[in-house]
Formats: sequence, structure tokens, C-alpha cells
Amino acid sequence: MFRALIFGLILAAATSGSTWAQVEKAVPTHKKRHFEFVYSGVIADLPKNATVRAWIPLPPSNAEQQVVRSLTEVPGETRETVESVHGNKMLYVEFKAADANELPFRLVYDITRNEVNSLAQKGNESITSQQEKIYSAPNRLVPIDGKPASLLSGAEIPQDSIESGRFLYDLVEKYMSYDKTKPGFGQGDVLWACDSKTGNCTDFHSLFISLARNQNIPAFFEIGFPLPVERGQGKIGGYHCWAKYFAKNHGWVPVDISEADKHPDLREYYFGNLSENRVAFSKGRDIVLEPKQSGKPLNYFVYPHVEVDGKAWPKAKINMEFQYRDID
Repeated sequence: MFRALIFGLILAAATSGSTWAQVEKAVPTHKKRHFEFVYSGVIADLPKNATVRAWIPLPPSNAEQQVVRSLTEVPGETRETVESVHGNKMLYVEFKAADANELPFRLVYDITRNEVNSLAQKGNESITSQQEKIYSAPNRLVPIDGKPASLLSGAEIPQDSIESGRFLYDLVEKYMSYDKTKPGFGQGDVLWACDSKTGNCTDFHSLFISLARNQNIPAFFEIGFPLPVERGQGKIGGYHCWAKYFAKNHGWVPVDISEADKHPDLREYYFGNLSENRVAFSKGRDIVLEPKQSGKPLNYFVYPHVEVDGKAWPKAKINMEFQYRDID
């Protein structure tokens, strides 16, 4: 069955006319989006005099987005820290709960997000030896052999580094269906994704990363929040994630396969391109925070991690709210 799927994908790619050159010609011009983003929440049901430690992810400034934090309302003294593996930034705070059983926090950002058109850029971005090592290795829920590798059995994967990524992109998009009804979705568990053939963005992109790394293609997971296409203001329900893989003689190429599956008319676009309607907060899996958390590494890091008296506080007791407001 897997072999039939792969050869079907190869035939479809060969007959659809979806060549690298045609994709490149379809890339639109750069767009930008300037907006205010509010990241807020309440840590609830705290026991009196409990010792609370909290790590709040901070969105980075880079070529893809420019971020200025305009307001920070967090209980206690805070300090910015950076974990050493992926370079993710965070706001760390430690305090006594005293008499309060609910503690609110609020961070407000001024963000300019750029559309990413990697296929239009004839770059030659390099990869460090550390990046190659980290993003070629398995993660706890992202094995790179066994069941996911069987999807590649008998396949003739293109040697060209751009085309090999496109092959895996098409494979995952055809194999998976966007569906959040089955218990277990949203963990980025590759074995679960292989069995269910459904899931959300974490599941789609974990499978892509697994297959890429199986082919010795470095790839990583990136997570943040989506914005509606329509300009305005409102609430955001939750996170969104995507992946990037390293193409030799080119650089890091983004893929947003779950969006391609939800919007087939954008299937060509979301290989190599990211819309400006998002903000990235962190990357990587199995994250060890700074300072180190008491519990196990985080599966991914987009919501605050809170520990109360040395134990992880349930996510159900951290009530989050996200809002956006377009400025220009």
C-alpha cells in the first residue's frame, strides 16, 4: 500500500506540471503586516504561599519578523533567558503566591511580519555543524526510522535538494487529512500520525520532519500564532506551526503542509513560502528551558510553562487569551 501511494505521488508530480521553475514564477511579491499582539493569561487555583516558577516564550526578532515588546505585566521580578540548543528566548519569573489564588500576566507586542518567499531567493545560506546535528536527529515523538520510514519504501526520491523536499511535502499532504476529531491529535506524535493519517499542524509537520531527517535532510519545527487574512482586530483561538528544511546550495525552505491541505488552491504557494499572517514564537522539540525546569523537556514551547512547588501546573489551570489588532 505504501509503495502504491509513493508511486502515485511520483506520477502525479510528473503529470501536474508542478516543476520547481513554475513554482518559482508563481511566487508573489513580498508583503508585510504590522499589528499589535497581546499574549495574556491567568494562572489559577494557586495554593497559598506556593512557590511559582514561570517561563513565558518570547517571539524573536529576525529577518522574518521585527518584534518590540511595548508592555510587560508579570508578577515578580522577571529576567530574559535563552536556551542553548535552539536559541529560544523566554521571560523567567519566580515568586511567592502569597494570598492570591489567581495571578494574571499580560505582554503586548508591536510586530511587523514579512511574507517569506524562499524559492524566489537564489541564496546560498549555510548551516552550522550544530544545526545539522540537532535537526537531523530524532526527537521523543519524532522517530526517523521504523513505521514512518516505511512510507518511503521503494520510492525514488529526487536527488535535487529542492525537489526532494517537494516530494516529501506532496507525500505528507496526500497521506494526511486535516482533522482534529480523533483523540491524540496535536502532540506531533509521528507514530500516531502514521496510524491515524489525520491531525493538525503539529502532526503534519512532525511527519514531514521525520521523513526529511530519514533522508539526511535537516529539518526543524517552528510554532507561533496565526492571524486571520482579513485585517482588523479580534481574538486568536490557538497556535499554528510549520516546518523548515535545509536545501543544499539554497538555504532553509519553509513548508506549511496543513494549510495546503486545508486550502488546496494554495498548495503550490505553501511549499517554500509563508504568508505574513502569522507570528513565530519558538522552534524545536524536546525543549529544556533556561533555567532548567524540574520536569521533563517540553514537547514544544508556545504556551507558558508553570511549576508550582516544583511540579508542573496543569494547562487547564493556565487560562490563556490571545488578541491581535492591525496597525497599518
